[in-house]
Amino acid sequence: MTQPRPPVHPVVAKAQADFQNDLVEEVSKVVATEKVVVVGVSGLQPGKRARKLLEAKGVPHRYLEYGSYFKGWRRRLALKIWVGWPTFPLVFIKGTFVGGASDLKALSESGELDKLLAE
Repeated sequence: MTQPRPPVHPVVAKAQADFQNDLVEEVSKVVATEKVVVVGVSGLQPGKRARKLLEAKGVPHRYLEYGSYFKGWRRRLALKIWVGWPTFPLVFIKGTFVGGASDLKALSESGELDKLLAE
């Protein structure tokens, strides 16, 4: 069971909202305009697997890459806070965050990915 998030003091909420806001806005704009978006990190296999799955299914997608495992992690942290997800890649379909590579694979195997793309 997911625990509810605790209340956040307004000062902290503002700091959260302002943290790397330019990056969050950049990704948010792409997510709002592209049908499928994968946000990844250079050299990490899960991002490669997500893109490979989409390419194998012939699904056009936009790939955004921010740093490597060791470089850019602090900046990418804002994206994790934004979506509430601990790992990369971040996969969005029609503006909805659907999880990472393994979640995308599960959606594909269940047929749900095709339904989401067709809606």
